[in-house]
Amino acid sequence: MTYLLPLRWHTDTGLAELTDYLRWLADRVDVLVVDGSAPDLFARHAETWRGLVRHLPPDPDRRGLNGKVRGVHTGVDAADHEHLVIADDDVRYDEAGLRAVHRLLGRVDLVRPQNYFDPLPWHAWWDTGRTLLNRALGDDYPGTLAVRRSTFLAMGGYDADVLFENLELIRTVRAYGGVEATAAGLYVRRLPPDAAHFRGQRVRQAYDDLAQPARLLSALAVLPAAAVASRRPRLLLGMAATVVALAEAGRRRADGNAVFPPSTSLAAPLWLLERGVCSWLAVAQRVLLGGVRYHDTRIRQPAHPTSAIVRRSAGRTATETAKRRPEPHARAEG
Repeated sequence: MTYLLPLRWHTDTGLAELTDYLRWLADRVDVLVVDGSAPDLFARHAETWRGLVRHLPPDPDRRGLNGKVRGVHTGVDAADHEHLVIADDDVRYDEAGLRAVHRLLGRVDLVRPQNYFDPLPWHAWWDTGRTLLNRALGDDYPGTLAVRRSTFLAMGGYDADVLFENLELIRTVRAYGGVEATAAGLYVRRLPPDAAHFRGQRVRQAYDDLAQPARLLSALAVLPAAAVASRRPRLLLGMAATVVALAEAGRRRADGNAVFPPSTSLAAPLWLLERGVCSWLAVAQRVLLGGVRYHDTRIRQPAHPTSAIVRRSAGRTATETAKRRPEPHARAEG
């Protein structure tokens, strides 16, 4: 199995810790780092990781606004193995997680594990409210996916001009007719960002909901609903209690109480109120600025609808899709 890490750092604050993790990984899987960092940082990484991992720059012929997607395409082209784990730089697998993903990829085209924060500072506690609500109402979107290389290449990869790249990859695999395992009980640790980074991501994360109209409409309705309920304290309290109960259901799903502390359910109403504010700001950025800021550019499209991806890929994959579509996607729990 190949572990693919697309990287673009502006500082090397976490270099020692990441190097220790890569050293641990390299004893178990083939590790490939596609590094889009500035030249001085790239050179330092190359020296630090020499003989430990394969380290290469993004393919300059790859085009697209999203640097992570360009890195993923470069890594998939260079990978030697059929089973690929794609992970952000803050994801920390253990051996059981790697083995579970490897087994699932023997039966499906894409695996979606479940991330959890450890340690849990205040802002990671706050954001865990989002995770629990996602688990209660559907599925969460982690910072890591696993995919079969042959499927990725056959479908022609995925669009590099979107913001919500993981959703775009999931939808592209589905559009191609691939089978997805949503493993709500396959828990993979994630390091929390610092508080400044967390604050800077609030509107950008809300912008992702523009690719999911039902979520967006629900988020936009939060502030008006709270304004109406504020005149009736019991109603407001009841709404908050309902949100906490929903988050608690998500926390307990697939033995989630093993990694999500009980107090995290209390974060859900706070996160939902924040998302209600940031969703209006995200819509304003779409209308007034044409998109959300991403590094040194703006990206308009959060992710394409599955129907649009199907139409775009219909000619290329029609025959293969017909062979591979016994079910649209599978769900694996635990």
